[in-house]
Amino acid sequence: MKINYYPDTDSLYIDLSSKPSVDSREVSDGIVLDYDEDGNLTGIDIDHASVKLNITELILSKLPAEVTQVA
Repeated sequence: MKINYYPDTDSLYIDLSSKPSVDSREVSDGIVLDYDEDGNLTGIDIDHASVKLNITELILSKLPAEVTQVA
């Protein structure tokens, strides 16, 4: 899973899968869910992220994975 913030567009993308998305659905104003060909969720796009979310803090807890920080 990857989380990317794009300050030039104030959007946050949560990439949940390496599979390409083939369908997108806006489920709320500025919230778009991406799906693969099997209907599985592959990503979440959040427009105006700094208004909708607290993007200054990210807390990861009890994940069974290695955490890699990329600046």
